[in-house]
Amino acid sequence: MNPITLVTNLLFFQPLVNLLLVLYAALGRNFVLAIVALTVLIRLLLYPLMAQQQRAAKKMQELQPRLQELQKKYAKDREKLAQEQMKLYKEAGVNPLGGCLPLLIQFPILIAVYQAIIHVLALNPMAVIDLAKLLYRFNGFPALATLLPIQSQFLLWDLGRPERIFIPVGGILIPLPIMTLLVILTTWWSQKVMTPPSTDPQTRMTTQLMNLYMPLFFGWISYNLAVGLSIYFIVTNLISVVQFALVTRDWRGFLARRFARRQEMPATPPSSSGSAPSVGSPRPRRKARESR
Repeated sequence: MNPITLVTNLLFFQPLVNLLLVLYAALGRNFVLAIVALTVLIRLLLYPLMAQQQRAAKKMQELQPRLQELQKKYAKDREKLAQEQMKLYKEAGVNPLGGCLPLLIQFPILIAVYQAIIHVLALNPMAVIDLAKLLYRFNGFPALATLLPIQSQFLLWDLGRPERIFIPVGGILIPLPIMTLLVILTTWWSQKVMTPPSTDPQTRMTTQLMNLYMPLFFGWISYNLAVGLSIYFIVTNLISVVQFALVTRDWRGFLARRFARRQEMPATPPSSSGSAPSVGSPRPRRKARESR
């Protein structure tokens, strides 16, 4: 076993395996609730990093008008533009690369969560033997090995296997990937809420592509891997939306964007005498008729 794998197992994989079993025992031997509780605990541990990332993203959005002014002003001087941009970031206390660390940390956790789910479910006798070697011993707590085998069935799904539900339509079996669709929808929603609109055409196009491909990517992962991982994705997305609203104090993400923008539009001030009426304001027809 190489050092990287050994460190990853000691820091992420083995603790998650034992934590899953402890939660499973504490929550009435319900593995779905154990996955949900594990997801909540992971998000709580990552809260400081995620909150910092979300605050930085909001500050970057607020700096967009000033950044566009710099781009127009120093369009022909790339070096000066880079200097002024870094100066602006420093004044605002923003690190452009600050959002990379939380993303990098989440990948090994994601892999460890998937491996923990698969190992805890122990789908064959050899897997049970391998699982027993990973278990901790807690004083005053029942031996974790007595919890095996884990109840992996949840409604229509086997939590340790990929989602394969089919419905007969006209003599043809049509796949019905319910969990996969929920992953796609919640991923799209969380990205829509947490990604503020941009006035820059290039940034807007990049954002639109990310909002399209990322949900499909996670949907593809969910369809091909265990259903337990889909539950982790869904709960993570929902918690991310709530966390974003709490950190940024912006609850408009739960509403339609258009409705929120209409609510923010200031009322059109009444036009002064002799000036042309503004667009959308009612024309003073009565006064015109009286003057006649």
